[in-house]
Amino acid sequence: MVYWPGEDEKGEKTMRISELLKRDGVTFSLEVFPPKTSEKYSETAETAREIARLRPDFMSVTYGAGGGTSEFTTGIAADIQKTLGVPTLAHLTCVSSTRAHVLKMLDLYRENGIENILALRGDIPKDGKVSEDYRYAVELIREIREHGDFCIGGACYPEGHVESAHKADDLRHLKEKTDAGLDFLTTQMFFSNDIFYNFLYRAREAGISVPVIAGIMPITNPKQLQRSVAMSGTDVPQRFRAIVDCFGENPAAMKQAGIVYATEQIIDLIANGIRHIHVYTMNKPEVAEGIMKNLSEILR
Repeated sequence: MVYWPGEDEKGEKTMRISELLKRDGVTFSLEVFPPKTSEKYSETAETAREIARLRPDFMSVTYGAGGGTSEFTTGIAADIQKTLGVPTLAHLTCVSSTRAHVLKMLDLYRENGIENILALRGDIPKDGKVSEDYRYAVELIREIREHGDFCIGGACYPEGHVESAHKADDLRHLKEKTDAGLDFLTTQMFFSNDIFYNFLYRAREAGISVPVIAGIMPITNPKQLQRSVAMSGTDVPQRFRAIVDCFGENPAAMKQAGIVYATEQIIDLIANGIRHIHVYTMNKPEVAEGIMKNLSEILR
């Protein structure tokens, strides 16, 4: 990282991720999630601040299913920006939201100085009930673009979305999203860099030209791996399965091995010209710090 977080190449203050992604060097960002209940808010907010003190280029704050934690998302994102000067990316989902709620959230983000939004469809509720106003992320992207001067990011899936039968269909839908006004994309987790390189080639061939941020998930315990695979369907290389088999019953060793594996993924990505890295921290400051220490000279 060449410039202080929150500054562009001219040294001028900016909170817009689209500008940060234009800089020389590598951008390195971290993700946190808000609490599910108000009782946990203070604890989670302090965890987010602890991660922000590592000085990533920006931080992403997730959004609970159905918008249940929307106020917590706003509070944590605004706090990080105001108290520590780290730009934030607030998530926003639509599949369970009304148009009135989405517009309310856009006003709330704007009032709190949040300029960056990750526009997502969100998970389909277990009862199958979805919004009458939105069915797909592309509709939310158009709504945001029409109702505010925001920097908008979107999600992409190197192995294809779990609901898409064919990768070609997934890329076509992704092109629709970028054409609707996305400024950048962030990938779902992947554990084999070859999957990402192949996806990036296919995306560029499909005419998708916005910056793509590579999303890395450090796996530090076996249950985390099981949940991640179940949710995303991502492929787990035999090399990483062997690590889990060997160290999975030793929490300290598994955490160290997970940090090392994620670090090696990131080093390989940077060595092959990938300039934007995003780490899903799972609200674990020690994991984020471990990775950043391993990369201290590389990110300098």
